[in-house]
Amino acid sequence: MAEGRETTVGIRVISLEEVDSTNEYARRIASDVPEGTVVLAKRQTAGKGRKGRSWASPEGGIWMSVVLKPSGVDPRLVFVGALAVTDTLSDFGISSGIKWPNDVWAAGKKIAGILTEGKAGEYVVLGIGLNVNNPVPPELRWDAVSMMELTGTSLPLDRVLERLLFHLNGWYRVFRERPELVMAKVRERTFILGRIVKVVEDDNALIGRAVDVLDDGSLLLDVGGQLRRILYGDVSLRIV
Repeated sequence: MAEGRETTVGIRVISLEEVDSTNEYARRIASDVPEGTVVLAKRQTAGKGRKGRSWASPEGGIWMSVVLKPSGVDPRLVFVGALAVTDTLSDFGISSGIKWPNDVWAAGKKIAGILTEGKAGEYVVLGIGLNVNNPVPPELRWDAVSMMELTGTSLPLDRVLERLLFHLNGWYRVFRERPELVMAKVRERTFILGRIVKVVEDDNALIGRAVDVLDDGSLLLDVGGQLRRILYGDVSLRIV
């Protein structure tokens, strides 16, 4: 990316009635569209989260992916999405926090997930799934919540999208110039710090107290008095 070049998230919005996955669609077109292009779908038939998990994506939520073209694939870009979501929720009177590494929680439940995928030197696709007016499946009601449930009213999706794109644009600009400022804000909004958590990577599990989110995006975990650095990657985290 040329120095000083401004990127506008939402410079182009591709709106789809239905798609397998906005991330997959965005990856297919990434090389041919300008940075900041957004793929938005009313429904996803194969929405996905981290580690290949399925993501329920019925009509009523915001299911979108943004094509970004930074100088390299940086795992910290996931936090640009998380900060934008927390700001958007705040705009509608909803208090929320970041659950490292890639979820946003409100009222003790998951309200949004962020996923980044990319091809080094070419593009990064930043995917966001935000529960707005969509019904939460019965089997997920203990773990997930929507904006409609928390506010008690159906919200205009176009207004929620406008605020989300606004905050994504702002945080991406900050990230390009001062990524350490993004990480400082992430630390402020990461609600698991100081709590006992279980981190699972492949077949290995660690239980300890979450101490900090470092500038490189990794989690600092106190395991029995020994500090362990958990890299952002193919891991999952649960609050104990």
